[in-house]
Amino acid sequence: QVQLVESGGGLVQAGGSLRLSCLASGRSFSNSVMSWFRQAPGKERERVARVLMSGGGAWYADSVKGRFTISTNVQNTVYLQMNSLKPEDTAVYYCGASFVTIWGTPSYWGQGTQVAVSS
Repeated sequence: QVQLVESGGGLVQAGGSLRLSCLASGRSFSNSVMSWFRQAPGKERERVARVLMSGGGAWYADSVKGRFTISTNVQNTVYLQMNSLKPEDTAVYYCGASFVTIWGTPSYWGQGTQVAVSS
């Protein structure tokens, strides 16, 4: 059974940091593209960062560039280090795994983890 399990969300003040984790299991992810998405209330889900599970190919949305860092480890875990958080970063953050193209809609999704940034 394929699972993506996120953790690390929470409430933080503006300017603070959080690190999200996504543990992937149930199949081989060595050829996958791992992405972090977020969805704020009333808004569409947007991709904020992407990386190859094997490492490399990192991409960031302009809204998070320079503040967020995506990384992976050999234990099939994807991280999103979020620094200098802003109230507009408040959203549910989802981990997704794609196997077809780097911009493809993920085949698998995590359950989401809430991030709230207070001003």
